[in-house]
Amino acid sequence: MTPSRNLEQLGVTLPAVATPVGSYVPAMRSGHVVLTSGQLPLKDGHLTCTGKVGQDATLEEAAKGAEVAVINALAAAAAEAGGIDSITRVVRLEVFVNSAQGFTDQAKVANGASDFLAKVFGENGKHVRAAVGVAELPLNAAVELVLTVEVA
Repeated sequence: MTPSRNLEQLGVTLPAVATPVGSYVPAMRSGHVVLTSGQLPLKDGHLTCTGKVGQDATLEEAAKGAEVAVINALAAAAAEAGGIDSITRVVRLEVFVNSAQGFTDQAKVANGASDFLAKVFGENGKHVRAAVGVAELPLNAAVELVLTVEVA
């Protein structure tokens, strides 16, 4: 099945691409690769998950936030690629987790995004990944991520 059909079956519609809040673009194509800027778990203009994971937000809430953020990243990548079905492979995912002291389950937070990509792209959704804990994120978001995809 196509990525667009898989999204439809999941009941997910890609949102409008978020307007940058600084001097950057949401996504950029270079040859057969599209890279996104950092994406937050924004839905309808509001953060769905804030604060330090392991203190203000639970692991489960942060993993769901990572899923929301990757949906936003897919929207930005698809807009640059000419549509979601122009994305042929997910290459790399970088996930930054606003971590409380002692929180070490960043990889489990990142699984919220990785698992969603597998549902949308199947085998072509498998990717390399980094999941790191950070002291702070913009707007006090619990998670931020960057996506790199290959396009036709």
